[in-house]
Amino acid sequence: MKRQYLAFAALAILLGAAVAAQRQAGNGREGGADSSNMQLVGHNDLQGRSAYQPEIKRQGSRWIAYVGHHGGSAINPITGKEEAHGTSIVDVTDPKNPKYLAHIPGQPVGAPMPNMPGMGESGGAQMARVCSGAELPRADKSRFYLLRAYGNTAGSSHEVWDVTDPARPSRINAIVGGLTGTHKSWWECDTGIAYLVSGQPGWRVPRMTKIYDLSDPTKPVFIRDFGLPGHQPGSTGKPPADNGLHGPVSTGPKGNRVYFAYGYVQDGVVQIVDREKLLKGPAEPTEANLLYPQISRMDLPPNVGAHNVFPLLGMPIAEFAKEKDNVRDMLVIVDEATGRNCATSARAMMWIADITTETKPFGVANWTVPEASGNYCGRGAGRFGTHSTNENFTPIFYKRLMFVAHFNAGVRAVDIRDPFHPKEIGYYIPATTSKTACAAGGAGEPCTVGIQTNNVEVDDRGYIYAADRAGTGLHILEVTGAARQIADFR
Repeated sequence: MKRQYLAFAALAILLGAAVAAQRQAGNGREGGADSSNMQLVGHNDLQGRSAYQPEIKRQGSRWIAYVGHHGGSAINPITGKEEAHGTSIVDVTDPKNPKYLAHIPGQPVGAPMPNMPGMGESGGAQMARVCSGAELPRADKSRFYLLRAYGNTAGSSHEVWDVTDPARPSRINAIVGGLTGTHKSWWECDTGIAYLVSGQPGWRVPRMTKIYDLSDPTKPVFIRDFGLPGHQPGSTGKPPADNGLHGPVSTGPKGNRVYFAYGYVQDGVVQIVDREKLLKGPAEPTEANLLYPQISRMDLPPNVGAHNVFPLLGMPIAEFAKEKDNVRDMLVIVDEATGRNCATSARAMMWIADITTETKPFGVANWTVPEASGNYCGRGAGRFGTHSTNENFTPIFYKRLMFVAHFNAGVRAVDIRDPFHPKEIGYYIPATTSKTACAAGGAGEPCTVGIQTNNVEVDDRGYIYAADRAGTGLHILEVTGAARQIADFR
């Protein structure tokens, strides 16, 4: 890995002039955006709210974006009232002209994030997942349901809303309340099983998993609590990945696997779990019961976290076409950059593990944006490094391109057809606008403005959605040139 990283950094020096030449003074409707093989299609400012997870859902003939937000507040022009950041609902049927439909307020801010006014981790409603009743086994077939996190501090919960008419959402219920935090949940639309990332009082880490059957979202059924051994109440010693779970991804009953990412900035742990054993095994959170569904556990180095994971299963490796074992199962692992100006943490990168033999996963590659290609450590107000990837399995991009949110380096398109040698094939860095937040620096330093591309998702049409943490909004993008040739738009 080290040799590959050094080679990639050296290559960046050679390509520096070419990269600079590719940058554009203007792109789409924005002046000052930087791009290569990606272009802006449309933009919505999301009322200037700090954005986290976008979820894109087809509802009949329409495409609707549901965007979760960090804590803070802003005026909602639709109601004329100041509302705590919650969930933005945007019609993206015409991606060139996205239309803001509604805002569902979130939990009011408890305490702003240090040195980042208006960007509070507490409050808000960061996570959004959507299923149709037609997909869910026991739901009203005519309805659409939004599962969202509510708050990230004491008094948090997970809620279900009816969004059949996305302009008029109505709350159905709270699945579970009394939590101390929430985060990046997963919902299987074909079965209704939901893996709710939760701060459960009594557990020894900030976040664990509460599993519910939401096949009928109006009648939630609790299945079990889950985490790593050492996370559960009553255990002793230092918990592994002591900042807890960050997010799971499930392949459903067909794949029968759930991939868990723990420890988002350091001491990361990746866990591969047998889904059937997880759902049907003994539920009491003893160490033996927590280990029962585990297939393997991969402990990462102290300075590497696991913010989220994404499986790339059954990948044909062209280089190995004439050899044995030329199809591999891989797992993308991304950790989260923190701090500002690169001074407080190791470089957060995208890592790739070979999980073909699931009981013995091992790292085979990594990828990062060369810092010198954009002087990113001194660029703007915030973080440089990875944060998240797309999580949609659309065949347009699956096993071909990964899209990585890279904070002040925007969103990057990475060719992963050879997962042993991932390479960047495009990027888009939005321009700042009047909505972009001004973040305070150290003592005596002026506040500065900069892009912070936080999360990214794709839809089944092939559009890419980049959400900005600094309040710049939602950028709808498409790949062009060499990146588009890699995608499968058939």
